[in-house]
Order: sequence, then C-alpha cells, then structure tokens
Amino acid sequence: MRSSAAWHARILCGDEVGAGFLVAGRRVLTCAHVVRRSGRAAVSVSFPHARELGEVPASVVAHGGWAGAVTDPGDVAVLELDRDIPLAPAGFAPPDAAYTEPYPKLIAYGFPEGYEEGTLAEYQAISGQLIADEWLELVAWSGHGQPLVAGFSGSAATLPDGRVVGMVSATSGTAEVRKGRMLPLDVMARYWPELGELVPTPGHGDDARRRLYALLRRAAGDPVCDPNRLYVDAVGAFGPPLPTGGFASLGDAAAYVQWEVPDPRAVARFADRLQELLGGGTARPPEPAPPHLSSAPPSSAPSAWSPVVVEIDHSGAGPDQVTVEVSAYRDGRRRPVGAGRLPRTAVRAYVQSRIDEAVAHLDPDADELVTFVLSREWLNEAVAHWECSADDSTPLGCAYPLVVTDRARHHSGRLRHQLHKKWQKLDTGHGAEVHRIECGTRERPPSLRKRLWDGDAGLAAFAAPPAEARGHFEVGLTVPVPILLWSRTGCPGAAHGTPAQDPACPGGAHDAQACPGSEFLDRLSASLAEVPPAELPRHILSLRLTADAADDPDRHWARDLQLLWDDPRCFPEAAASLHSPVG
Repeated sequence: MRSSAAWHARILCGDEVGAGFLVAGRRVLTCAHVVRRSGRAAVSVSFPHARELGEVPASVVAHGGWAGAVTDPGDVAVLELDRDIPLAPAGFAPPDAAYTEPYPKLIAYGFPEGYEEGTLAEYQAISGQLIADEWLELVAWSGHGQPLVAGFSGSAATLPDGRVVGMVSATSGTAEVRKGRMLPLDVMARYWPELGELVPTPGHGDDARRRLYALLRRAAGDPVCDPNRLYVDAVGAFGPPLPTGGFASLGDAAAYVQWEVPDPRAVARFADRLQELLGGGTARPPEPAPPHLSSAPPSSAPSAWSPVVVEIDHSGAGPDQVTVEVSAYRDGRRRPVGAGRLPRTAVRAYVQSRIDEAVAHLDPDADELVTFVLSREWLNEAVAHWECSADDSTPLGCAYPLVVTDRARHHSGRLRHQLHKKWQKLDTGHGAEVHRIECGTRERPPSLRKRLWDGDAGLAAFAAPPAEARGHFEVGLTVPVPILLWSRTGCPGAAHGTPAQDPACPGGAHDAQACPGSEFLDRLSASLAEVPPAELPRHILSLRLTADAADDPDRHWARDLQLLWDDPRCFPEAAASLHSPVG
C-alpha cells in the first residue's frame, strides 16, 4: 500500500538538495533558495515513497521574488514537472492550525546529508506572531531528535494528521541550535495566489473559494476587472483599507480578501462582482434581503440615478464628534470610499476630499446623484453651498444634482417599503401635486398626517424651515411622501409683518401675500408644474444654477432651496448603519 504522504518530494538543483511537496498533478512547492541556480543547473524532483517514478525533470514557473539574502522575503518557488505524477497531492489545514493553543507538533520531512531517503524532524511554533511579517518561529518539540539543518528547506510542515500548515524556509545550520522558521500558508499565498484555492480559510466556504479562483482564471488579462475597485466592493466600509499602492493583479486582491478580511461574506461578494464584470450575470441567487427589505415589491423599476452617498451621524464620542461615510453605487452595489470619526468642523473638508473619488467609481455613462444622508439636526445644513474643493469654489449643488434625506427615514424598513409602492404610482404620471404647508399654519400635525395620507401625496413643500415648523416637519418625515422641499431660511418670522397677534404664526400675524414663505411656495409650485418627480434632482440643479447666476443671488427665491428626495430603488442593497467607534 502506497503511503498517503507520497507527495513529499526531494529537490535537486546543481549541488543544492532540498525538499518540496506536490500540490497538483505537475506542481511542486519548494523554497526559492533551493532552486536559486536553476538558470544554469537542471532541476529534478523525486518522491521517496514512489521510487519507481525516478527523477522527474522540472522547471521554475513561479517565484516569490526572493532577492538572495537569508532574511529576504518571498522565498517561495513553484516547480512544474515535465509530466503528470500519479500521486495524491498534499492536503491543507487552515493556516491558524499551526499556532492555535495548545501549539501542535509539526512534522517536517527533509533530506539532510546522509539521508537521501529522507528523515523526520519534530518542531512546533512558539507563537502566532510573524517575524518581520513573514515567518513563524519554530523550536524543537523535544531536546533530542533530528534538528532542522540543510536539506529541510522547502519541506512541508504538517500536523500529526498529515495536513500541511506551512513550509520550512530557514534552518539553524547546526545540531546544537534547534530552531528554524517556516512560511505559513497565508504568507505563501501572497507570492503564489493560486495556493489560496487549495487552502481552507476560516469563515469562507469551500464552494465560494473554488468559485472565486475559477473566475480569476477566466478574468486573466481582462482590463475591465480593476482589482482595487473589486476589493473595495468586497470588504465594505469597515473592512481593511486598500493597501498603499493598491493591488497589482486580481489574484493579489483576491488573496488579500481571503486571508486578511474577517467578514465571511467578502469572498462571495468579490466573486459575485467579478462574475458580473465578466458578463456572466449573477453566479448564484442573491443572499436573502434583511427582513426590513424583503417585502419590497418585486415590480419596482430600478432608478436611473447612480448615487454618491455622504452619510453623517453622531459618533457617540461626544457632541462635537460625528461619523462620516462616503460611498458610491454602481451596478446596484455600494462601493465604500472612506469613513472616519471627525469633529464637526472637519466634516466639510473631509467630504470635499472624497466626493471626486466617489464619483470616479460610477459608470462613465451614469447620472450621478450626490445624496447626503443626515441625522435630523443636520437636515437644514447648507450642503448644496459647500464648495467642491479647496481649489474649486463651485457650490456642490451647482456641480451635481444634490439631495438630502433623513437618516432614520433612510434606514426605516416600513418607509422604504411604502416608498417603493409610492414611486410605482409616481412613475406613471407627470408632475406631482405640491401639498403646501404654509407659514404659521393652524393645521395640527395629526391633521397634516391625515391630509398627506388621504391625498396620496408625492410631494410636500414647507414655507418655513424645519426648526420653525418642527411638528409638521416631523410628520413629513414619517409618512411615505418621497419628496419634501423647503427654503433653509424660509419665513424670517418676527422680522416682518405686524406685531404678533396670531400665536399660530411663528412670526406673528402678517399678510400672507407679504410672507416670503408663501411667495416661496407660489414660485416653487409654478416651477415644478409638469416636472416628473424622478427628474426633480436635475430640475433643482437648474434652479440652483439660475439663482447662483442672478445679479443678487441672496435675494433669489431658490437660493436656499433644500430638496429631500427619497427613492429606495437607488439603494438596492441593505443600507447598513454607520459604525460607531465608541463602545
């Protein structure tokens, strides 16, 4: 009966002898320093447990970039045999099996001088801490037995059950010093990404892993498959950031997702996005939607807009600290661009530095829509007047269609479901009726709620800003009215009209015809007549451009126009809550 460990290999290159292990029909892994003379000396491989195979010629087909010094990284080489070998290849354990306490015995099969047939050495890792981010330190299992000396380089470090957890790369050189080093499997995969297909990864299923690598083979050389964008898609907003310099290849990006990203869904997301880019549609049914989205009507048409989303919320670290996340949507998937906790005074500069980057993630033909998802106290913030950047004074609202929405509303399952249905009706019509909420209205908030429900309102407009019409504005946010509009300055209250006589009016009793809020509603209603609701962001952009170009911009009725515009179809993925770094 042939040994189940027949995959152990002896490597000969010139006068260098080392070890290796078969990982496929023709592929053998070893150390780069074992075959460092392969340019001028033949490489041959033999299998001590299958001597009848003889010495099999091989060539180096992949190299980890090892530069020649003992402490240089990348000491990995892949050999290709000149024929298939009828042996079962090595099997692999998850990388952390080598250093999970209690640290297990690790067995290496090497070929020191005098042992052409090979011999065994027993060692163990002393910690999961990598030396120089490359090696695990090994010490002898006992005070006697075979030391790791020349001839063990390239040998598989195996658990007692025979599964491989790494490769011996450095030996002590003497019988007295019983230490060595090994490259764990995840480090080896940095230099030969194909290894990732063979090694089980905690949290990532075998099927997802094999599917990913099958797609990587299909995608070889495809210019539309940007590894950096795929990585950002896969890890989400709070995964490990894109490494400095990005990834040189899809394989590098996939390996990083597999080994460095703890989210167990990241590999599947990377594969899903890759298959879409390769023109294969979705590779598997989408994951079930969270309960708050699962009831959305399947017949809702997708929105034509491609949002860039800026989400701002309390961080929990103090009244001056907020959490900001910037992301972009492309092909129905959210692509995080940046996230951080900042003092309120730094938010504008942070957003300015990320908007252009987020827009670059959109499809070149996409209609961009900058969407600020704001906590309620920020809803009246003049985000449309923020400059594009320190070098470009163009207001954001004059550079992009720009809208705001209430963060609690944006994450409400009830309202998202109801808004889906409301948009189905709005898409079949032309303009939407403007439901006016006048300055100083005597209408009670519950009555307004009933009016908006009974009237099946698609658009509500306020003569006063949120702080002046708080109760009525709260109603507008909690009923499924997709579009809310107001002037951020609105009615100036006590600064006009006659002295206060009507306690229902925030500015006192005054002539409605003289009220700037009423004038704003009149102008707005006339401007929005026959404008399809789906086109309102573009129409409001035009109004902002007109106001900005006026001789006296501050007096133009649309100068401070704020548009809350909610179409859940723009955000087909579940809207994840912003992470708070506190607690």
